[in-house]
Amino acid sequence: MSAFPPPVVKQLGTVDYEPTWRAMQTFTEERGPDSPDELWLLEHPPVFTLGLNASQEHVLAPGGIPLVPIDRGGQVTYHGPGQLVMYVLIDLKRRNLGVRRLVTLVEQSMIGLLADFGIEAAARPEAPGVYVEGRKIGSVGLRVRRGCSYHGLSLNVDMDLEPFRRINPCGYPGLEMTQLRDFGVTASPTEIGPALAERFIDGLAQQPASAVT
Repeated sequence: MSAFPPPVVKQLGTVDYEPTWRAMQTFTEERGPDSPDELWLLEHPPVFTLGLNASQEHVLAPGGIPLVPIDRGGQVTYHGPGQLVMYVLIDLKRRNLGVRRLVTLVEQSMIGLLADFGIEAAARPEAPGVYVEGRKIGSVGLRVRRGCSYHGLSLNVDMDLEPFRRINPCGYPGLEMTQLRDFGVTASPTEIGPALAERFIDGLAQQPASAVT
């Protein structure tokens, strides 16, 4: 079992994308061996983000929504109001935790939360993220620097899904998106965020000190 204290959970409200991204970079660059891990819960105004592997061909018609190239893995995705974002600032080296295992923990935290609402969801090994009835409801994108992670996950809660049709989400043409509202959930991202963080923290606490995969 993990001997490390749980991450500090911070609720940031609705914040612009780029300053938040830069703050994650600064946090990761300046943190020391004793710095606590953190989870940031928030929403973003409308923005498309392109990961390090992103191809412009997957950006179909962005219109007036900003397009920001960033340093996480993966292709293009959309963030907007009504979507819960959780940034995962974890010292993987200190916890001896592998990136693949971290991705699994992030996915399982969403799957467990959805199960609490009676929604059956699953991950796909070939396409990171969480899916319900073949439609994507949660996305994962991470960066590891100096043995520490940042970026994290986004979970569609109660939002306008139309902007996803302006891109090939995560590089998959025709991928359908869904959200918690479509399954009768009326809670807001602010209400759901702490439960998602608790799910992740519980999973993290179950990791043995020797976990490296």
